[in-house]
Amino acid sequence: MKRIIAVGGGELKAKTTLEIDKYVSALAKARAGEKRAYALFLGTASHDSLPYFNSFRKIYTSVFDIKCDVALTVYGEMDYAHIAEKFEKADLIYVGGGDTLFMLEKWKEKGILPLIKAAYEREVILAGVSAGAICWFEDMYTDSELMNGGDDYKFEKGLGYLGGLMTPHYNSRTEFDGAFASSAFSSAYAVEDNCALEFADGKFLRAFGEGNAYFLKKENGAVVKEKL
Repeated sequence: MKRIIAVGGGELKAKTTLEIDKYVSALAKARAGEKRAYALFLGTASHDSLPYFNSFRKIYTSVFDIKCDVALTVYGEMDYAHIAEKFEKADLIYVGGGDTLFMLEKWKEKGILPLIKAAYEREVILAGVSAGAICWFEDMYTDSELMNGGDDYKFEKGLGYLGGLMTPHYNSRTEFDGAFASSAFSSAYAVEDNCALEFADGKFLRAFGEGNAYFLKKENGAVVKEKL
């Protein structure tokens, strides 16, 4: 079964997503079977921030006893063959937050999009927070433009592993309802910090964690919000 865990936001270092991380770790261990589970961290969206990877490793190795590794995709420290070898070992691929559009462009430049897709097809667990959550969807509501001197959030295309539109950090994006209402989209997932959506074989299963998640849709010109 192909699984994606999309986390709306949170801080690994502060352990605010620990309940979610525990479940993700259990999925990785189940896939690994008798061998020690191996997690590969992609920090492209944060420009390969090693302190970010260290925070990930402190949770997933120190707390959950999963072997953690990192694929460096931004500054050329690792060649394609080295990165591909890491993907082959992975039971879990975890994508960190940051600049979503920068991340997707770097993945394309580095040629690793096929590696990610192949991992998903062989049922490696895909998980991520913020940029690492919205990237799997067909459409994304992202602040990448704001990070690069722009003046607004934008709707952008994602990888399309999951159908629909998603926004992370819904607890702090009070403008999203209005942006969605005036958009051409008919529905959207809106996920708060410290909350995750779980999908299996592309189908929504549940929302879980300490935050909340909502499914927004339009009915007779009005936005209707359903708590997931």
